[in-house]
Amino acid sequence: MTTGRAAQVAYVLLRVVAGLLFFQAGSMKLLGWFGGFMGQPGATAPLLSQMGIGGALEFFGGLAIMLGLLTRPVAFVLSGEMAVAYWQFHAPQGAWPIENQGVPAVLFCFIFLYMAAQGGGDWSLGALLRRRRGRG
Repeated sequence: MTTGRAAQVAYVLLRVVAGLLFFQAGSMKLLGWFGGFMGQPGATAPLLSQMGIGGALEFFGGLAIMLGLLTRPVAFVLSGEMAVAYWQFHAPQGAWPIENQGVPAVLFCFIFLYMAAQGGGDWSLGALLRRRRGRG
C-alpha cells in the first residue's frame, strides 16, 4: 500500500469513527438511545434547549461526517460546537483539559477543524456526487 493510499484509508476511518461517535451522542440526547439523556434510560433533552440543539447538531452532523456529505461546513459548525462546549462546561471546572474532563471536547474540536480544512476526501459521498455531476 502506498503512503497516499494509507493516508486516504486513515482519513476515511477518522471521519467515519468521529461521525459515528457524534451520531451516538446526538442519538442519546434526541432519541434516548445508548442509555438515554443524563443516564436515564429513554430520557431525551428538550428539543429547543441548548442540549437539544446540540443533540440535533451531533445527530445530523455525525451522519453527514460519516457519509462525507457537506464535510467542510458541517465540520466547521461541529468544531465550533465543541469549542463552546469546552469553554462553557469544562473550562470553569479547572485550568487543564485533563483535570476538567474536557479532553474529548478539545480533541473533537481540532479533529473537526482539520476536517473543515481537508473536506470529505476522495472516498466520500460528496466526492461521488461531484464525479457524477461532472459526467452528466
